[in-house]
Amino acid sequence: MASNKILVIDDTTVVRVKVREMLPPGNFQVLEAKDGLEGLSLIRQEKLSLIMLDFLLPKMSGWEVFQQIQSQPDLRKIPLVVMSGRKEEVTEKIPEPFEYFEFLGKPFDQKQLIGAIKLAMTKAKQPRQEPPTVAAVATKKEAATSDAGEVSSREIQALNEKMSKMQMEIDGLKKQLAQVVTFIKQKIK
Repeated sequence: MASNKILVIDDTTVVRVKVREMLPPGNFQVLEAKDGLEGLSLIRQEKLSLIMLDFLLPKMSGWEVFQQIQSQPDLRKIPLVVMSGRKEEVTEKIPEPFEYFEFLGKPFDQKQLIGAIKLAMTKAKQPRQEPPTVAAVATKKEAATSDAGEVSSREIQALNEKMSKMQMEIDGLKKQLAQVVTFIKQKIK
């Protein structure tokens, strides 16, 4: 029985088969999921050693699966390789550098696959900063709100002054426009 379970979540059969064939023979059991929902179900059911996640998936996108994984401390510890043929779609949602997972561009060869898996294993072991507690967030919000209250009253006063000046300029321009219109009407007659 294989001791390392690797889950490959990709809607393309060729990619799933390619990963299985490229892995060194031995103690790997490759599980496959063809969409995000099936993948997330397997993530929750199985004790996985690695997840390989395509970013563009049917039923539930790789981004949504990624968010589910990140929201649960026990799942966050599983090494993760995010795969995509278009890196910019990943960096749109998750800015580089990728701290806790490895990115693997498609198409890839065996050397790139093995390298990505090794890096994902290393990154998964890095200590993570836990999200702040609700109380800490509330305290920060209150501090920001009080600062914002002071800043905004000053800003409002400055904006009101600017609006007064602009209104005077508008009134002056209206007066000039009225004079120009009167002048043109006299010339047309």
